[in-house]
Amino acid sequence: MSLVRSVCSRLVPVALLLGLTACSVMKPDAHLSTFTTQLAGANEVPTVNTSASGRVDAVLNKETGLFRWRLTYSGLSGPATAAHFHGPAAIGRNAAPSLSMTQPLSSPSEGRATLSPAQTADLLAGRWYANIHTAANPGGEIRGQMTLVE
Repeated sequence: MSLVRSVCSRLVPVALLLGLTACSVMKPDAHLSTFTTQLAGANEVPTVNTSASGRVDAVLNKETGLFRWRLTYSGLSGPATAAHFHGPAAIGRNAAPSLSMTQPLSSPSEGRATLSPAQTADLLAGRWYANIHTAANPGGEIRGQMTLVE
């Protein structure tokens, strides 16, 4: 019995080490892309002087085009009147809305939509930004460029 315990006591740590090593080299789902951005008035074009801030975290399924996001914000000059993903646009450029976020707007909020192939390509290329609009800032009070995380 002591031989079995001796062998097991040596093999179990090796097996655990091999298992953990295998987990660390596993690749994340190749068909999923994650994005994030910090929303600020300084990112608006032209810049907006505001203490508001926000964040958008999102996941895109590149096989189906399903785009899911979570939006949080605080400190706006008034209620959010609209929120969109705009594009295609490089940082510092403006573009028309490509996709509206869920209405009514609140923080936090979540949404989902199926993107077209062109929208998917623009998002993956970094040519989308998130923008929250208010009555005092109808062009947008806080904004952030969607950045690919992986």
